[in-house]
Amino acid sequence: MFTVPNLITAARILLIPLVAFLLLDHDYRLAFAVFLAAALGDWLDGFLARRLRQMSQLGTVLDPIADKMTMMIVAILLAAQELLPVWLAVVIVMRDAIIVAGAIAYRFVVGHIELAPTRLSKANTFLEFGVLALAMAQAGRLIAAGEALLPLYLLLFASVLVSGAHYVWVWRRKAIAERPPG
Repeated sequence: MFTVPNLITAARILLIPLVAFLLLDHDYRLAFAVFLAAALGDWLDGFLARRLRQMSQLGTVLDPIADKMTMMIVAILLAAQELLPVWLAVVIVMRDAIIVAGAIAYRFVVGHIELAPTRLSKANTFLEFGVLALAMAQAGRLIAAGEALLPLYLLLFASVLVSGAHYVWVWRRKAIAERPPG
């Protein structure tokens, strides 16, 4: 339970209220730094879990919770401050809500659930972290992305839709195959 990867994941969860506070306080530079630390922590906890052979059931549950909560809160706050298109925040939140609802339904219908992110989902998470970080960096005047953000928003929109649909398809097939008779 108290493995290095799990401690890093726990630290990422603790960073969520801090990044939220910083965004609400319009301290975009520091919010960007904290968000970047969370993103690097996401990579590091996974890398160390594999490298040190410290993968755990707790880690497989906490890691996606940390990711989803971070993305949802940051997307909502950036959209509320008109720093991210509302339509993009809505699809980010809806995708994660559908995945969580699907996992809960799967657990009740099929039973034990093995949470394993797909490559497509990992690519989407990387893209979400990157685009949200760029939006914060622009808000903090660390970069001047300007019109370049719109194509990235559209790419992220497509990634969210495709990876969300892929999750639904994969887990539906898995549920049908593993569903207990009766």
